[in-house]
Amino acid sequence: MITPDDESLLRTEFCGLDFASPIVLLSGCVGFGEEYSRVAGFSNTDVGAICLKGTTLEPRPGNPPHRVFETPMGMLNAIGLQNPGVDVVVNEILPQLDFTETRFIANISGSTVEEYREVARRFDDSPIDAMEINISCPNVKEGGVAFGNDPDMSARVVATVREVTEKPLITKLSPNQTDIAENARRCIEAGTDAFAVINTLMGMAIDIESRSPVIGNNQGGLSGPAIKPVALLKTHQVWQVAHPHAVPIIGQGGISSAEDAIEFLIAGASAVGVGTALFYDPLICPKINAGIADYLRRHEMSNVAQLTGSLVLNERQACGC
Repeated sequence: MITPDDESLLRTEFCGLDFASPIVLLSGCVGFGEEYSRVAGFSNTDVGAICLKGTTLEPRPGNPPHRVFETPMGMLNAIGLQNPGVDVVVNEILPQLDFTETRFIANISGSTVEEYREVARRFDDSPIDAMEINISCPNVKEGGVAFGNDPDMSARVVATVREVTEKPLITKLSPNQTDIAENARRCIEAGTDAFAVINTLMGMAIDIESRSPVIGNNQGGLSGPAIKPVALLKTHQVWQVAHPHAVPIIGQGGISSAEDAIEFLIAGASAVGVGTALFYDPLICPKINAGIADYLRRHEMSNVAQLTGSLVLNERQACGC
């Protein structure tokens, strides 16, 4: 639990929501919240928000196994959006959550623009605090191209969801695209309130004996410390576009210590997402909170918001490298 001495240092506002800590537990890593709250020693009050598992209109069984594979400094996963469908989440799961302890963010997914719209509409009539739009899903009407890899598709999804809700919208950006800054600009124009940067990188692992992919889906999303340098760069690139519009960012990708979290804040994040690290240290959040608070004291800062976007870039060499 956050100590009284650390409370004022760590408390932050994100899209008008009061976060007790800049930490957000990432979608897919803590189920629908109630699963993780059963971990002995964990408290929802240690985090600013919990992002629930990706939810679609209808129930989905997910991908065939193997779904998860450990890699050096990371993890591949291809769960396949296994979930019970939005009606079960809204009517059965949300009533079990304690909204007085922390903020809860729905993660909405779909295979068509229309599905995103309908899932958002049903979450709009619920106590959920905000919605994260997972635009890394493949658009079945466009040959399987992921929404998040095309700025036009990304903007269409955001604009369509914006029509059916006034709740804060957080667009989760994919790193598997040509120009993440341009995508961010288009999403701001379409009405997003915030960004989550980044989603997983695509990767593969091969069983050399069978000469086949380890993951049943052939490829999966790579998360964990291995992707942190990429995530930091993408966070700063998006911040350069988002900052003039006062659009905040959840920086994420390989955070496993207070030092990692502080780097993302300096790069431009207003909050930080913790995911893969929870699998090997379920009680890592209090350690990160304590480390951030200690850093702020040592640098005579009164609030974590003072760190956001404080990066001082080096002067570039003549070659522009």
